[in-house]
Amino acid sequence: MSNIAFIGLGIMGLPMAKNLVAAGHHVTGFNRSKQKVEQLVAAGGTGAATVADAVENAEIVITMVPDSPDVEAVVTGDDGVFQNVKPGALWIDFSSIRPDVAARLAEDARAAGLRPLDAPVSGGEPGAIDGVLSIMVGGDAADFAEAGPVFDAVGKTIVHVGPSGAGQTVKAANQLIVAVNIQALGEAITFLEAYGVDTAAALTVLGGGLAGSKVLDQKGQKMLDRNFDPGFRLALHNKDLGIVTSAAREAGVVVPLGAAVAQLVSALVARGDGGLDHSGLFKLTTELSGK
Repeated sequence: MSNIAFIGLGIMGLPMAKNLVAAGHHVTGFNRSKQKVEQLVAAGGTGAATVADAVENAEIVITMVPDSPDVEAVVTGDDGVFQNVKPGALWIDFSSIRPDVAARLAEDARAAGLRPLDAPVSGGEPGAIDGVLSIMVGGDAADFAEAGPVFDAVGKTIVHVGPSGAGQTVKAANQLIVAVNIQALGEAITFLEAYGVDTAAALTVLGGGLAGSKVLDQKGQKMLDRNFDPGFRLALHNKDLGIVTSAAREAGVVVPLGAAVAQLVSALVARGDGGLDHSGLFKLTTELSGK
């Protein structure tokens, strides 16, 4: 079992860290909110007051923070990961960030003697709690193999997709698919409700056919209940869709549906709904329909 430093104990990070503790690893956590650290300690982990303290004896460093600048902030500088961790340690970044930033930070990590893996995840809070996340990993194949026990403790579908930055590229594609599916589901439910259909029954039969999806399974009932407690916040999906549209432009690829949904998500965030679950796209669809 490994000594693991876990930086970022948010909606996804805390249950992932708890699952690593349950798997027998020694996990030292750092988070800006001390309450989250206390929850990890209560689950059998250890708390640290700074990033430097957390990584001091770590064989594996994990970061799970919201955005590219947040990752840079915790790994660079005198108090960051690169300056304070032992050479040879694995660095696994579970955050969802820009592919070009992931590739650049991987180069910096190697220069500091670390072995980097970008490993963004999909599955939301339920997947993090149950330890069944889908993990797309970029980096060296040998490092990927060595990190297997960590991935197995938090995920179910775990695939090495290429060199550094490749994991983030696949995650961007994932977020494009998810956003378009959520919007389509919201439009379908609005359409069904307008005709007075038994929507719960309708979603059951739709879920058994070609229209079925994990988005329908996980988000359909939330829309019917108008329950938008965050499992994955609109503000974070807004960030991810910014990555998608920017990277697509750089590659000369058109993403018309993705661009349209990105604008809808951006509108919700701009009006103050960024803290809602991304199934909150349904709210805007019903409002635009006058419902």
